[in-house]
Amino acid sequence: MPTRIICRRFAGRSCSAAAFSTTTKVPGKRMFFGKAEEDQSFQKAEKSSKPVVTLRLWTPSEYRVSFHPSAYAGAKYVSDKEVSCSSDDGLIEDDYRRIGAKQVQNTYSITCSRRLSSTKNTLLDLESIKSLSTQASLTPSIRQDLAEDGGRAADVEAYDTKEDPRAFQKERPEYESLSYNRAKLLQPLSIEESSQILQDVAVFKSSLKPQTIAGNFFRLSSLPAEQHASLKSNNRFTMLCRYAVENIRLFDISELLTVLNAFVRLAILPTHSMLKVYESECCRRAWDVGLDQLLLVADLWRCLGRGVPQYLEIMLSYVSLHWQDLSIPQLVQLVYIIGEGRKAPEDLMKNLDNLVLKYLNSLSLEEVGAICLGFFKSSHGLSEHTMRKIGDKVSVHMAEMSNYALVNVLKMFRYTHVDHPAFLKQLGTVVPPRLPTIGAQGVMHITLACSALHYLDERIMNAVAYSMPSRATYCRSKDVAKFLWSFGCLNYEPPNAEEFYACLEEQLRTKMHEFQKFPEHFLTSLLALAFAKRFPKDLIDRALGPKFIKLISGCKFDLHKDLFTLDGTVEIECPDYKGNRLALQLKQEVTEMLWNVAKKETYLRPEVTEALSLLEDMLGGPQYVKSHMILPHTRSIDLEIRLDPNQKPLPFHSEAAAVTSELKESGVSLTDDLMNRLLKGSSGNQSPVDDAGSKEETCIQKRPIQQGRSLSTWDHFAFSDGVPLTGAILKALTKPKTSCEVPDPPASGQHLAGTKLAVQVSNRNHYGYDSKHLLGLHNLKRRQLRQIGYTVVEMPFWEWFPLLRRSRSEKLSYLHHKVFNSVL
Repeated sequence: MPTRIICRRFAGRSCSAAAFSTTTKVPGKRMFFGKAEEDQSFQKAEKSSKPVVTLRLWTPSEYRVSFHPSAYAGAKYVSDKEVSCSSDDGLIEDDYRRIGAKQVQNTYSITCSRRLSSTKNTLLDLESIKSLSTQASLTPSIRQDLAEDGGRAADVEAYDTKEDPRAFQKERPEYESLSYNRAKLLQPLSIEESSQILQDVAVFKSSLKPQTIAGNFFRLSSLPAEQHASLKSNNRFTMLCRYAVENIRLFDISELLTVLNAFVRLAILPTHSMLKVYESECCRRAWDVGLDQLLLVADLWRCLGRGVPQYLEIMLSYVSLHWQDLSIPQLVQLVYIIGEGRKAPEDLMKNLDNLVLKYLNSLSLEEVGAICLGFFKSSHGLSEHTMRKIGDKVSVHMAEMSNYALVNVLKMFRYTHVDHPAFLKQLGTVVPPRLPTIGAQGVMHITLACSALHYLDERIMNAVAYSMPSRATYCRSKDVAKFLWSFGCLNYEPPNAEEFYACLEEQLRTKMHEFQKFPEHFLTSLLALAFAKRFPKDLIDRALGPKFIKLISGCKFDLHKDLFTLDGTVEIECPDYKGNRLALQLKQEVTEMLWNVAKKETYLRPEVTEALSLLEDMLGGPQYVKSHMILPHTRSIDLEIRLDPNQKPLPFHSEAAAVTSELKESGVSLTDDLMNRLLKGSSGNQSPVDDAGSKEETCIQKRPIQQGRSLSTWDHFAFSDGVPLTGAILKALTKPKTSCEVPDPPASGQHLAGTKLAVQVSNRNHYGYDSKHLLGLHNLKRRQLRQIGYTVVEMPFWEWFPLLRRSRSEKLSYLHHKVFNSVL
């Protein structure tokens, strides 16, 4: 028997149902609800089985089967318009917020998704609503066409920011008392019954009792979804709302919850003025109710889409006093509410971290994912110990975990930067086969997590790269930027690199309108392409143009450093580029800012300060080594050394004094005894004579001869504290300050004939996780140093860091080998 789908049209607005292969037209008349009908009961449908409506068959954008998939569990078809219109609010999880429409099941099990106007209680035109349809709503012929045209190329997720994070609430029956259950079916209310309720409101008016008011809201909320708009535009419903506000303090807590629950089902606008009254009442009663009711009220506000920061603050104050009494469902629901509210006290989150660790073995995988997402959204990280325990649990059961929960756990690993080898290894096994069932946004988060953890797994990256040409059109501007950044940061070129980068570059040009709102994504994309030695000149010209520079001036992020990096890269690697460039003044300002930051960071890196000090000693003084940014746009310090053709150090650093008249902090203390010894003829070529009659014996030992010294050799002696008493120091101590000499800088010809060395003191963050593979920015820097004529001298952390605990002579020997063998 063919299925009959009824569509009613209200207040002059069109409404249509999705076309299914078994659907047939039903002849009839149109029904309107205008002002002339507001004081009358709703029109009664004909008693016959044929409704008096007209069925219009087409595929509208806001109808879908009543079915709530998890965010990354299944693939859905959405238009390019929808995915390109998504927005970003600056936080790693709220990146996918779209204006979600309320969904209520009708008697035909078809979900009608609608949105009310913010100015009137009327329906918006269908053309103004973003399209949304699931894979289940596609006809078999369309699915077959899609399969023939690239298989899953057109499959992508429609992420519901309200419903998908609530999947964990199906894990335990206890969540029923803590949260709103959208899937709970109510007994349908007929039009005649709703008319009678509204008629009673008009008759009894202000004499309605609170219990009756709450009951009326509950019954009216069970009207079919297509009746909601006409109900909310009815004057008698407005009267009911007014009487409820007038009697709000007479409601008991159960009646108040009933009214809020009805508001959610009726999709009352979150900006409605009466909700402010209800919010204040909830705040007033917060300390008089239990934790279950506090969490339920918070969940109802979340479902209404209205932010209630004051209520949440009161609720969290209550929880801070009773956190030890939280049950598992209360804990998970609380963390979910905190995540949706985006903030919570630091002390409370630490206590909740302890509870998560306590209950971890009893938590389901979906609940673990919900907790990770809640902490992530609230910008609080779980402790390293807790994350390692989560990694242990998830790595064993990862195959049983939903895509959505897995992505949420990855977000927290990304946020905390905790490495878990077993988890990462299992990720490379589980993710690639699942990739076709994960939406573009979920895949983006996976690759971004790998990038943030500096973890390169070619199985994951290749699977992502091969899937990209078919899913690129469904990516938002942010997704495109993060995909490019992940590959560029990891310095990885997939086998299908040309196809991979071509499809993403095409999306950059297609989505230029989005970059007007999110310019940071545009710069991120271009920098990532530069890491991969790809320079789309038309896009670079746009980024360095005056309009874009003016645009980023009002951005919440400081993007001038990124522009500076892009400009400096173009100058070196694109000599034939003729487009826009940054102004000299702007480049000077950014250079000064970056240099100030780099100097502070250098002082906090003992591996750099130790290398600089030893190089100065080895080569003969600070005039032979310069600590500065050779390429300021790469944002890091270099130790520059110059050698002449005979491999002798050149004193090119004219700003440094050749020999200082004051000893460094690590030098010898100038005691009276030492000065007497020096003035009596001690020299660098003489051994101190032990004074047998002295009360204090000074132990002196001869130091080994060091090869390759540019100045005086190490055939000197040192005091027992290990500081060398060299000829240079003796000369500095005995000469007047006015006679300090600075060697003349070599002629320019010497520089040209010699070798310029750029010593790189690297650390673990410059390389991939558990590898010796340089990351994108650091690889770009070394590439450009070579292009401008420098020889790069690497001091990798796996060689230099262990030496920091070894003797001075071993460190000097290592540096001598690095510097002078680099030019052989």
